[in-house]
Amino acid sequence: MTMGQILLFKCSLRLLNNFKMKKLLTVLLFFIILFPAIAQSTEVFATKEGAISGYDAVAYFKQGEAIKGKKELSTVWNGATWVFSSEQNLEAFKSAPEKYAPQYGGWCAYGTSEGHLSPTQPDAFTIVNDKLYLNYNKNVKVEWSKNQTERIRAADENWPKLKNQKTTN
Repeated sequence: MTMGQILLFKCSLRLLNNFKMKKLLTVLLFFIILFPAIAQSTEVFATKEGAISGYDAVAYFKQGEAIKGKKELSTVWNGATWVFSSEQNLEAFKSAPEKYAPQYGGWCAYGTSEGHLSPTQPDAFTIVNDKLYLNYNKNVKVEWSKNQTERIRAADENWPKLKNQKTTN
């Protein structure tokens, strides 16, 4: 190897190291900026399937049961993807999302009444005064149902504080 080739090799290594460092810094910066977006806002409880774990919010009111939505029938509202089982339900939700969206962003109504956030199961639901309430599971729903009025009052009081938290669910 000539002296010129050695110098060229050393310069190439420095450039490669600088490139790797820049790439590493870019990736780190990306995650630092993106992390708040990764941490889910608690305004709406959502899984990878969407809000209400991919169930149709309108179907609770129209069919009286938890019905899985279809990915191709979706809309984004309040920072979450909502999916629906029919075009009619999708359009109904788009025209009045507050009417159909579950209370407390779909977090457990019992948990919210106790001052904490808990995920929910789509089939553990109740409609009270034209509002959808979800619970952690059917056993918790039974407990919540024993004194709904007091639980709703307590949850309504706690929700403004809880919805501004962040979670990585």
